[in-house]
Amino acid sequence: MKKYLMLFLALGFVLASCSNDDDGVIEPGGVDPDGSADVAAQNLMWKASNIWYFWFEDVPDLADDRFSTTEEYTAFLETESDPGKFFDNKIRFRDDRFTYFSDDFKQLTESQSGIARTNGVEFGLVAFSEGNDIFGYVKYINPNTDASNKDIKRGDLFTGVDGQTLNRDNYRDLLFGENNTYTLNMATIENNSVAPSDKSVTLTKQEGVQKNPIFLEKVFELNGQKIGYLVYNGFVDEFDTQLNEVFGRFKAEGITDLVLDFRYNPGGSVLTTQRISSMIYDTDTDNVFTTSIVNDKVRQLIYGEDNPDGTRYFQDVINGAGINTLNLSKVYIIAINSSASASELVINGLAPYMDVIHVGDTTRGKNEFSTTFVDDPGNSYLYAPSRENQINSDNRWAIQLLIGRSANSDGFFEYTNGLVPDVLLEEELDDLGVLGDLNEPLLARTIQEITGVTSKKSFVSKMPISAELTNSDMFQPMKDNMYLKGVPLQKENQN
Repeated sequence: MKKYLMLFLALGFVLASCSNDDDGVIEPGGVDPDGSADVAAQNLMWKASNIWYFWFEDVPDLADDRFSTTEEYTAFLETESDPGKFFDNKIRFRDDRFTYFSDDFKQLTESQSGIARTNGVEFGLVAFSEGNDIFGYVKYINPNTDASNKDIKRGDLFTGVDGQTLNRDNYRDLLFGENNTYTLNMATIENNSVAPSDKSVTLTKQEGVQKNPIFLEKVFELNGQKIGYLVYNGFVDEFDTQLNEVFGRFKAEGITDLVLDFRYNPGGSVLTTQRISSMIYDTDTDNVFTTSIVNDKVRQLIYGEDNPDGTRYFQDVINGAGINTLNLSKVYIIAINSSASASELVINGLAPYMDVIHVGDTTRGKNEFSTTFVDDPGNSYLYAPSRENQINSDNRWAIQLLIGRSANSDGFFEYTNGLVPDVLLEEELDDLGVLGDLNEPLLARTIQEITGVTSKKSFVSKMPISAELTNSDMFQPMKDNMYLKGVPLQKENQN
């Protein structure tokens, strides 16, 4: 059986043929900064990018021979006192839409486990057709949160916070600022337009809330067919065992068709995409799921001659347990513009093997993957939980750096403009419906595609939700990122 070794550099792998020292540590080019300068975060960003950045070869300031003296390098790091502006203005390549950073690596890495500061309301923000004002609409409420005990639900609208009308200039502070408690000023639809109402809802954010991405599972029996339905809102590998149990129940029920609802799934763990795809299609670990396109330095240093494409395969086990696979030849996936990165990777990775029927709208178009880098030069700046005591205690900054693109087994990866649906249907403000209800428009249209029975429901949108300005996911540390925990190094053959 072919299997990937998902290892951290910190766990002792040796790259004797490609390392610059005897410890298996990959050394960046350039020189060290003057120790008296307060540029530790900028130094982390440059050193990590010099090795790993997907566009390393396209950024002249990242060249190994760019600086010849400590003074010259330090002066360059000091050109921006704000580390974020330093990356954006000095390093970021023009095609890079998704690399981001945090001044607290713990907050960033905890978010990869679904841990967040939240009141439980997941929402989108949309601009009015005229002016600077915006409004919000509730997508869903996370269970066991403050909002789950308040009078607020999917489909509700709001136009203000604490009595202030939301606009493009103030929404960040009002909704995503330091205040844990705020009051939403709600709204209704009148004459096909959004208008303020007298209702208000006060909500309080809680720290350390772990959101389960497995939001809803159901089995429908319709016209002699058993249809499994799963609303899955994030690729969080800590919940992969529970995900496998869901597919075990689907398998026991004998479902004939599967609907995966990724409409509010911004992405997450690459490993989880391999696992869920194996649950859908097959657990043959000889089948290529994706290959990795990386810069030449990473290709030579990390993947090596045995695995020059950074190939990733379908999986057959999760934490020692066999994967419950449905062995389907067709799957239906609901995805819209909120669906990004890992959600898109599942669609693209499965496409060479089975019919993937995409219902909804064009997806985000995020085909790059990343990993987390911190101020740990002894581990080539890669974050590893076991090495937290080795991270520079005076520098808590982290950068979630794009390090590659994923292609499917046919070599296709160019979907930066998004994946276009087979069945186009936008969500609409005046009829969001209830998730899991057979009358919810996107689910109803998907069921029609499965059964061939024309729905009595009209699928003509009166108030389609145009492109969002942003949404609540984008203000969590992980945003819409697709990430590796550690770096895949090599294949091995096992029985």
